[in-house]
Amino acid sequence: MIESIKDMTMPELASFVCSKLEDKNIEVVLSGGSCVEIYSRGDYTSYDIDLINRYNDTFFKIKSLMESLGCTEEGKYFLYEGTSFYIEFPSGPLGLGDAPVDKIAELPTKYGTLKLLTPTDCVKDRLAAYYHWDDPQSLTQAIWVAQKNDIDLNELKKWSKKESCLDKYNDFIKGLQ
Repeated sequence: MIESIKDMTMPELASFVCSKLEDKNIEVVLSGGSCVEIYSRGDYTSYDIDLINRYNDTFFKIKSLMESLGCTEEGKYFLYEGTSFYIEFPSGPLGLGDAPVDKIAELPTKYGTLKLLTPTDCVKDRLAAYYHWDDPQSLTQAIWVAQKNDIDLNELKKWSKKESCLDKYNDFIKGLQ
């Protein structure tokens, strides 16, 4: 199995890990830059696979499983020898700004099913970084995802209002034009 891991793409590796964790009743969801990479169809590239521990299972359970799958832990990341991807498990619960995540998308691969944010929630994730940390790169990523996917602008506007960031939401809308 380890030999094939070296040849996996980012979505394949993420789906492999996601499925192995799910087999042990640990649910994780892909977010962050890797989610942007999938939805932007490669306009952005990330080597950091952020799998959010959806229900705050103990990290010890995740660490034990990752080690049994041949990963080594280095700081906050897990690495497979021969790959350039860093797997991280930010603590949950899964949320976007002050809002919980209700819908989870699924991407089947030959190595399992990857659970990930929906395109609309991926945009929220990037906009949250722009709204709260003034990260212009996150705004650009949100625009890329929105341009290549069906997203719910009404939901984004309501969420932005709850985040007290309608002014920055308007920057996002201008970027779409």
